[in-house]
Amino acid sequence: MKKHLLLTIPAVFVFAACGEKDSGSASSGGSSAPGGTPGGVKLVTELPPELIEGTPKPINEPNLVQAPTAAPEFLVPDGTVLLSKGKTVTASDDMPLIGTLDLITDGDKEAGEGYFVEIMDGLQWVQIDLEQSAEIAAIYVWHFHSQKRAYKDVIVQISDDPEFKNGVTTVFNNDYDESAQMGKGSDAPYVESRFGKIVDGKGTKGRYVRLYSNGNTSDEMNHYIEVEVFGKAAGAAAP
Repeated sequence: MKKHLLLTIPAVFVFAACGEKDSGSASSGGSSAPGGTPGGVKLVTELPPELIEGTPKPINEPNLVQAPTAAPEFLVPDGTVLLSKGKTVTASDDMPLIGTLDLITDGDKEAGEGYFVEIMDGLQWVQIDLEQSAEIAAIYVWHFHSQKRAYKDVIVQISDDPEFKNGVTTVFNNDYDESAQMGKGSDAPYVESRFGKIVDGKGTKGRYVRLYSNGNTSDEMNHYIEVEVFGKAAGAAAP
């Protein structure tokens, strides 16, 4: 039984078939052409139900991308699978204020009580160990979607080094003012929703995925409901 206060989903696969339930693929919301790998197959995952609670605070972030009104479309190479389900998660804050780190890869994406992790304020990270190096096609992120808010200094990196000192590739960075002191990002802040955020992994090779954030527009804390990493073992041939 899940615990912790405030405010199950089966394994996920990638396929090109039609008729799936409520599923996602990726462009960031309003573009007509799907993002990701040209000629690839549609990224499909189960999406959580809508749950909106509380009164949102104003979001004063430049170039803010509004929440999509439908699942975005995103294409990935044929043979891409979900790599992160049940994998070990570590964090800069190893004693979350609410929840446990294993919730981040447990497959549950709902926004209700017991489904999210709250990590202390300031710049913090969570890291997923895929247990083997992989070619990463996409990273699907749900921070906290029961209230409209934007998370700050969202930076996503991939590496084969668990300390992230060598061979680090940044695949997303919306730190427009360099407040995280990790380099100025060119990606836009975005409003959280049940549709999550798809980050293009661009086939980057690595065993570890690290995600940073630095509070949000509603409070100073950092939250994660689920992170899904899609790809295939490095060097694996497509079926």
